[in-house]
Amino acid sequence: MKIIITCFILMFLVISGCLESSVDKTSDSQLTASMMSESEAKMEKATFGAGCFWGVEATFRKLEGVASTSVGYTGGETENPTYREVCSDTTGHAEVVQVVFDPEKISYDQLLEVFWTCHNPTQVNRQGPDVGRQYRSVIFFHDEKQKELAAQSKKQLDESGKFSQPIATEIEPAQTYYIAEDYHQQYLEKRGLGSCQI
Repeated sequence: MKIIITCFILMFLVISGCLESSVDKTSDSQLTASMMSESEAKMEKATFGAGCFWGVEATFRKLEGVASTSVGYTGGETENPTYREVCSDTTGHAEVVQVVFDPEKISYDQLLEVFWTCHNPTQVNRQGPDVGRQYRSVIFFHDEKQKELAAQSKKQLDESGKFSQPIATEIEPAQTYYIAEDYHQQYLEKRGLGSCQI
């Protein structure tokens, strides 16, 4: 009888431990998910077109406070465009970089500063040897605050005298963003190459 009672006690302890462990694991995973969702909730997006998106992405990826980047197409009429279609300069899309950033670590103004310095914003529908509307200088704003900051920043740069030509950068509301083919993502980084410069 003592053996049976002892067995029951042991079984009870084992089951209790398993349940407690399971509850702990569940609460741990819920806590982790909650922390991740809070972290994601404070992130913001910025979208920039500054010529060929390979170098532009490499530049933004190096910044502290940038959580992730991707390259893609936006600002055009064709749905789900391919790289070949965008390069034909018939879809209206710009090659862009979409930046997900933590505004507590890097501000939108700081991203704008990088945008202005990583290409020549006075060129119309081109960057260097790349010619076509897909290479235009453009800021796609995601809210009214970004629109205002982009306009102020452009005006300040235009009035600074840094460039002999007027700033040609367009400022447009964010539109449907189509992520580019996988081989374009982090293109220069995968090949050990650098970032864009004027």
